[in-house]
Amino acid sequence: MTGMQWQRKAAWAGMLLVLALAGCSKKEQERLASGAPAGAVASPEGASLAYEHEVDIQLDAAQIGPRVKQISDACQSSQFGDCAVLQVGQQGGEYPSGSIRVRIAPKGVEPLIGLAGKGGDVASRNTQAEDLAQQVADTALTKARLQKEHERLLSYQDDKNIKIADLLVITQRLSEIEAGLEQANKEAANQRRRIDTQLLTLRFQTPSGQRSRSEIGEAVSEFGATLTTSVAFVIRAVAALLPVVLVAWLFGWIGLKLWRRRGRARAQARG
Repeated sequence: MTGMQWQRKAAWAGMLLVLALAGCSKKEQERLASGAPAGAVASPEGASLAYEHEVDIQLDAAQIGPRVKQISDACQSSQFGDCAVLQVGQQGGEYPSGSIRVRIAPKGVEPLIGLAGKGGDVASRNTQAEDLAQQVADTALTKARLQKEHERLLSYQDDKNIKIADLLVITQRLSEIEAGLEQANKEAANQRRRIDTQLLTLRFQTPSGQRSRSEIGEAVSEFGATLTTSVAFVIRAVAALLPVVLVAWLFGWIGLKLWRRRGRARAQARG
C-alpha cells in the first residue's frame, strides 16, 4: 500500500471520528435541554449535605395546570422514589403560573425535572447544598450528654438512703432530661431527613412571547376603561381647581382696581 493510500485512509478515519464526536455532543446537548435524567446529586459517603434545587420552566399556558397536577400525582404515588408534596400553587388570569415544592429521594430529582420540563424549556436551574455536619455533631453530643446524665440520675434514684427532697429534685431533673432527649431526637430525625432526601422547587411560567401578546391584548381590551379614567381625572382636576382660579381672579381684579384708583389719585394731587 502506497503512502498516498495511507494518507487517504487516515483522513477518512479522522473525518469519521469527528462526525461521531459531533453526533455524541449533539445528543448530549439535546438530552440536557430536554431535562432528561442525569446522574443524581447525592451527599457523598460520610458527608452531611442537604441539597436544594430550584428550577424555572417555561411552558404553554394551557399545560401549566395539568403539569403541576401530573407532578403532584407522580410524587404522591412514589413514581420516582420516596416523595412528599410540601407546597402547590397555581395562578390563572392573563399570566398563568404554577409552582410545586417536593422533598424527594436523590435518584428521583432528575426524572421529576425531566417530567416537569417535557414539551417546555428549562429557563434556569440552581442547585445548592447546606453542610449540616456541625449541626449533626452538636445534636449527637447533646444526646450523649443527656443520656449519660439520665443514667447517673437513675442510679441515684435507686439508692435506698436517698432523702425525699433529693428524690423530688432528681425526678424533676429526669423529666427535663427526657424532654431534652425527645427534642434532640426530633432534631436528629429532621437532619437525617434533609440529608437523605432533597428539596426540589419547580416553577412554571408562560414563554415571554405569550406574555408579550397577552400584554398587548390586555392593553387593547382596557383602552376604553383607561380613556374613561383619564377623562374623569381631568374633570375632577378642573372641578377642584376652578374655585381656586375664581378666587384668585377676584382678588387680582380688586387689587388692579385699587392700584388704578390710587394712581389716579396721585396724578390729581400732582396736578
